[in-house]
Amino acid sequence: MNNAATPGPLLAARDLVKAHGRTPALRGASLDLRAGEILAVTGASGSGKSTLLHCMAGIVRPDRGSVTYGGQRLDRLPEKRLSELRRTDFGVVFQFGQLIPELTALDNVALPLLLAGTPRSRARERAGEWLERFGARGQEELRPGEMSGGQAQRTALARALVTGPKVVFADEPTGALDSLAGEQVMTALAHTARESGTAVLLITHDARTAAYADREASLHDGTVVTEDTVLEVTP
Repeated sequence: MNNAATPGPLLAARDLVKAHGRTPALRGASLDLRAGEILAVTGASGSGKSTLLHCMAGIVRPDRGSVTYGGQRLDRLPEKRLSELRRTDFGVVFQFGQLIPELTALDNVALPLLLAGTPRSRARERAGEWLERFGARGQEELRPGEMSGGQAQRTALARALVTGPKVVFADEPTGALDSLAGEQVMTALAHTARESGTAVLLITHDARTAAYADREASLHDGTVVTEDTVLEVTP
């Protein structure tokens, strides 16, 4: 288990309520993410996992409740400040990667650095280093349509981590992959996160993926029903 310790949670959700139209997604969900840990959030389809991640990442605002990060109420921050945090402190990985199809793997990974003002030559250099770290050396000039699912997801992970974020939000990162590619992606993510001290909020329905986490929280009908289960961490 990762034993990184902090005086309190790095990111905390309290009593979150969120509906999509008339359909409730969260019904008072509360969750803490500690610095340097990998936390798996599990539950059946429709239990509110992705909505919880989106609220905690500042992508959507809850109808009620609070999300606190580093002493700031994310749910009260203006969109400009939230965008800044997603460029600097947060990295996000979705199930299908959501890479920009017109850009090569190298330029997809370099994009967050370029948006943050890093000179192009340095951004591309760092992007290449991160692709190599995720076992994607040799695919720098491939565009998303030319990549396998595993290649695309490793590129997405490199893009999420290239800025050195404090938190990575991974929403079903292995959901579109076969078992071998999924293991490769999760091994790379877990190793890199622990090496860099990055916290990971991992949304998954797959027990094998959840087994890479330090803790597990289970959602049922929009509420966290179990938490702090210690898992056997895969080496």
